[in-house]
Amino acid sequence: MKEISILGSTGSIGCNTLKVVEAFKGEFGVAALGAGSNTELLAEQVEAHRPRLVSVSDDESREKLIFELKQRGILNLPLISTGVEGLTEVATCDRVEIVIGAVVGALGLLPTYHALEMGRRVALANKETMVIAGELMTRAAERSGAELLPVDSEHNALHQCMRGEKREEIKRLVLTASGGPFRNADKQTIENATPAQALKHPTWRMGAKITIDSATMMNKGLEVIEAQWFFNCSADEIDVLVHPQSVVHSMVELIDGSIIAQMGVTDMRHAIQYALTYPARLPSQLPPLDLTALSKLEFFAPDTDRFPCLRLAYQALRRGGTMPAVLNAANEVAVAAFLDEKIRFGDIPRLIEAACDAHQISPANSLETVLNADRWARDWVTQKIANQTTAVTV
Repeated sequence: MKEISILGSTGSIGCNTLKVVEAFKGEFGVAALGAGSNTELLAEQVEAHRPRLVSVSDDESREKLIFELKQRGILNLPLISTGVEGLTEVATCDRVEIVIGAVVGALGLLPTYHALEMGRRVALANKETMVIAGELMTRAAERSGAELLPVDSEHNALHQCMRGEKREEIKRLVLTASGGPFRNADKQTIENATPAQALKHPTWRMGAKITIDSATMMNKGLEVIEAQWFFNCSADEIDVLVHPQSVVHSMVELIDGSIIAQMGVTDMRHAIQYALTYPARLPSQLPPLDLTALSKLEFFAPDTDRFPCLRLAYQALRRGGTMPAVLNAANEVAVAAFLDEKIRFGDIPRLIEAACDAHQISPANSLETVLNADRWARDWVTQKIANQTTAVTV
């Protein structure tokens, strides 16, 4: 039995990972769970899987979790840690072979890095980690011999398409995008969209932050940066196509003109299972893709005028250094402000671009450097938002 840890166990990826574990009884054991403040759901997970270690966001959540567990009659409590230190303990828990990285945002950076340093297989759904510090993560994996596998459906699809192919025979990678809720909306409608409108994703059911990123297409921009580090390619070798049906999850074009595509149902359990069982493939409990039910597969070039976040991500990738870290941090703060109705939807890319323009790039050669850039961008955007007039005119 392989022991696993899950960073972000109460989120969508974390919950789906536990469903995969339950589908393969005897294959995987849950050693540690890292969560935030959803102590009720975490208590359910602890009761079902009995990990040795859990982590929550703070002391208040720790006390709530203890109460929840005792209410369930669980007297033999796991060790309970808190904060980033707690997540790092989850990632480096003894005897763990596979770490699922599914916390949202920069919070996953340090735990992921330390897991890779220890030579663990990291199945990564936290794209921000690779955006902020992709070079550091890949170096850590190379030094320790750790496996770094993508769980994001697009990068997981690329990994599957590239199995057995020689790197020099690959011409370009094609990431597909659903287009989000505003795929056919005009610029003015997008500019003034409400949080409720932006959270209505047409294909996937995800957390609030990633759903807003899909609506701005920053999600795809972050994936472009992530792909550079997962697959050792340049910005010019990565394309994005809008594919509303979300059936083709990504494609690889070879130098002879052949295109290999990975297709499947829109369920993250497929990608999670692939990362857990790699290089083996095991039977899935998911329904197969019914090709006869597909009336058409459409592909469109993205419109970076209506969705400037994708353009900003390509720019950050080409500029390199600490710029992707600033892009990501600025986006996180802007998205949170939009969800809190402090800024308009159209302010998100404007704030990100202004922060990138104000940043002095440094080489991203240490955790301290990228974390400093991350903090600088958060402070800079927060200050801009504090001045409402500035926030809507930058």
